[in-house]
Amino acid sequence: MPEATGGARGAAARVTGDAARVTGDAAADRVLDADVCVVGAGPGGLALTLMLLRSGMRVALAEKSVRLRREFHGEILQPGGQRILDELGVLAPARARGSRVLERFQVCERGRTLLDIDYRRLGGPYDHLLALPQPHLLAELLRACRALPGFTYLEGHRIVALTQRRPGGGPYTGAVLRGPDGGRTAVRARVVVGADGRFSRTRALAGIGAGRSESFAQDVVWCALDAPGRATGAVRVHRAGGSAVLVHDAHGDRLRIGWTLPHGGWSEAVARGIGAIREELAAAVPHLADLVRAQLSSLSRLSLLDVFAAHATHWTREGLALIGDAAHTHGPIGAQGINLALQDAAVLHPLLVRGLPLERYAAERAPVAQRIHRMQVVQARAVLGPAAGPVASYLRAGAASLVTRTPIGAKLTRTIAQGPVPVPVRTDLFATAALT
Repeated sequence: MPEATGGARGAAARVTGDAARVTGDAAADRVLDADVCVVGAGPGGLALTLMLLRSGMRVALAEKSVRLRREFHGEILQPGGQRILDELGVLAPARARGSRVLERFQVCERGRTLLDIDYRRLGGPYDHLLALPQPHLLAELLRACRALPGFTYLEGHRIVALTQRRPGGGPYTGAVLRGPDGGRTAVRARVVVGADGRFSRTRALAGIGAGRSESFAQDVVWCALDAPGRATGAVRVHRAGGSAVLVHDAHGDRLRIGWTLPHGGWSEAVARGIGAIREELAAAVPHLADLVRAQLSSLSRLSLLDVFAAHATHWTREGLALIGDAAHTHGPIGAQGINLALQDAAVLHPLLVRGLPLERYAAERAPVAQRIHRMQVVQARAVLGPAAGPVASYLRAGAASLVTRTPIGAKLTRTIAQGPVPVPVRTDLFATAALT
């Protein structure tokens, strides 16, 4: 379990990180005061910011990209994440920008559907997966934040240092950010929250280990293809030969395709060239071969996701907390990343509002992340692993039938959809109404 300690308050500060030779706020061109400084405007960071603003707190949100020009991989929302966003009042307007409802998760092999999980069995209103482009979601979260008092958005600002109360260490009291013009902004805050992804700079500046492990045997290469009239209403894993291909509907009459490769095998694929890759992918999904051959014209159409797991050695220190991928990184199977980040935010929110020890957040969320990781490892081996011949295929089909047709399947679906423990938003702590 990650070590954790409580929140922090302070005035004089020292700077840690690449500005460690400068003390206090002297290195900054300007100084801002906030209750909380959130680093990273992804779904988790923005959702937490909105919860805190709705609770009457002052929040400075730093995002290194400009106009949220970020590289996105996951866009599927599980029902648990949809519920949190709905409680924040942003799900409906984000969906109105464009999304796709996905009712089933299926595994197909040799022309057969081995596994068919129907999300409609969960009952409404969150009885489906939702393919929602992250730019749509982030735009609505940011719009809601901007409508509330106490919000400072530091666009194009990278964290370069953390400040602490005492020269020998002690509680964290804020962060130093470098803006797009090179100027430095010091944010003084009771707590800094690192929501800056799996390669978190906040985590590194705090000297916290990422806890990376090579738990998965596959990487995923993503692409998107225009596919009018080819929607299926499902997330499908097509197993063929030695690989598996994930396919799901996406906004704008498109299909998102995730081609799995042996972990670390991308360089070999690149050496074979786009022509060979195109034919391998076309052979793996023959029903989409026409689209693959017509549109997959260059390597620039492909985006590699280096798949690994990570569990940070500490999730909190005094005056510091990590959420989402900064604390725990997961593989793409089961579409858990956004779900878990939103739930992290919902658990951390009341602790920050009430000034309670941050260790409670780590104690509640770390076991959940570990459980999801174990479940994903099993899923990846079963769903994405090599076919290994007809006997293995037969056994895989039998196991899939057991999951699909027994109460085991319903329980597994609920766990994947909502998490081992569903997490509500503490709306009773809100002091302001949702933006309409």
